[in-house]
Amino acid sequence: MASVDSSNPNPPLRSRELHFPDSRQLSNLYGNRIQSLKLIEKVLNIELITRDNWVKINGEPPNVERTVALFEILQSAHKHGFQVKPSDLQYLLTALKNGHETELRNLFDSPLVLEIGASRIIPKTLNQKRYLHLLTHYDLVFGIGTAGVGKTYLAMAAALYALFQNQVHKIIITRPAVEAGEALGYLPGDLQEKVLPYLRPLYDALYHILGKSDAERLIAKGSIEIAPLAYMRGRTLSNAFIILDEAQNTTPQQILLFLTRLGDGSRMAVNGDITQIDLPPSTPSGLRQALETLAPLKAEIPFFHFDNSDSVRHPLVQKIIEAYQRRSAPHS
Repeated sequence: MASVDSSNPNPPLRSRELHFPDSRQLSNLYGNRIQSLKLIEKVLNIELITRDNWVKINGEPPNVERTVALFEILQSAHKHGFQVKPSDLQYLLTALKNGHETELRNLFDSPLVLEIGASRIIPKTLNQKRYLHLLTHYDLVFGIGTAGVGKTYLAMAAALYALFQNQVHKIIITRPAVEAGEALGYLPGDLQEKVLPYLRPLYDALYHILGKSDAERLIAKGSIEIAPLAYMRGRTLSNAFIILDEAQNTTPQQILLFLTRLGDGSRMAVNGDITQIDLPPSTPSGLRQALETLAPLKAEIPFFHFDNSDSVRHPLVQKIIEAYQRRSAPHS
C-alpha cells in the first residue's frame, strides 16, 4: 500500500480494481441500485466505474482502502445471507467513515444468524450481536437504549427463534399502556383491540420477521399472546418467552409484578429507554429501580446498555437524539 504524504495538500489519486465471478454477484452486493453506487461515491469521496464483473475505484488512497473494505464486508455479509437494503448500506458507510472497519468485519465474518421460517436475522451492529447472544443464553435480560437501536426487534427475533426451535410453547408480549393509565376497560373493542396501539412496535417487528399472515395465524392459534400488565397479576408464566417493552414506564410495583411471573422453562426480555420516561414526575420508574436493586445479580441477570451509535434507523435519528441529550444535559 502506498504511503500518504500528510504534508501534501493534494495527495495522489489511486485506483483499485476488484473482480467478481460474475456481474450478478457484484450487483447483489449493493442491492442492484445505481443510487447505492452514487451514495458510496458521495460518502467515501471516491469515483466508481463498474462494468460486467468488475469495479474500479478511483480516489485518494485512504478513501480507496475504505471502499475496498466496504466491498469485502458486503461480500462477507452476502455470503451469510444478508440482503443489503439502502438503510443497511448507509449504516455501513457511516461506520466505515467513522473508523469502525474492524468492528464491521467482526460483525459479518462470524455473524450470529437466527433462522426463523424463511427469514434470516443477522444483527447489524456489534452491540446488537452481543444483545442477541444474551437473549439466546440467559433466562432474564434487560436491554437499555434509545430509539432505533433494535431492542424490540431483537427481542421479538429471539422469542420467535425459541418458539420455532420448540424451546418455549408460546410468546407473551406486553408493555405498560401509560397513556390509558392501564385503565383499558373504557376503550372500545376486545382486549387485543384495546392494547394494539400500545403494542404496535412489537407487532411491526413480528410482521417484518414472519409476514402478516403467518404472524396472525400464530396469534389465532394462541402461540403468541398479548397481555397488558394489568392482566398479568396472579399468573405464573411457564415455558414461555415474555417480552416487556417500554419498561421505563412501569412503576416499581408493576415491574416487580412482571419479573415475579417467571416460571419454569421461561425466558424474559425487558426493554426500555430511561431517557424517555412518561410517568408523572412523582412516580419513580420501575426500570430505574430495577437497575439499582438487581445490580448484585448482574452475573445471572445481564443489563445490556446500547449507545447512540447503535441506531439503525435513518442517520438523522442518531443526530437528533444526541442534540436533545445535549440540550437536556445539566450545564456545568
